[in-house]
Amino acid sequence: MIKELAEIDIRPGCEEDFEAAALEARDLFLGSKGCLAFRLHRSMEQPSRYRLFVEWETIEDHMLEFRNSEAFLGWRRLCGPYFLTPPRVEHLTIIVEGRNEKSER
Repeated sequence: MIKELAEIDIRPGCEEDFEAAALEARDLFLGSKGCLAFRLHRSMEQPSRYRLFVEWETIEDHMLEFRNSEAFLGWRRLCGPYFLTPPRVEHLTIIVEGRNEKSER
């Protein structure tokens, strides 16, 4: 599994519109080959900064299948107008993982 991390800066004042567009775009990701999960987080310290986490089965599912699809064009059409700068994207693999059993209660 590959985790895509995209850091996205939104034009100030457009946060609610971006969040609504991202909610709509979520299904474009989840309906794409190899997409396992989609999560959007908003920075508390910098409210116009978001981090998008997408889990893919393979890097090719993201970089070849999704990036060359109508779903990607739909994502950019919905959310692109709110970008202050192009998203900064990285691909991550899990090295160490843990979960606090107490926090699940």
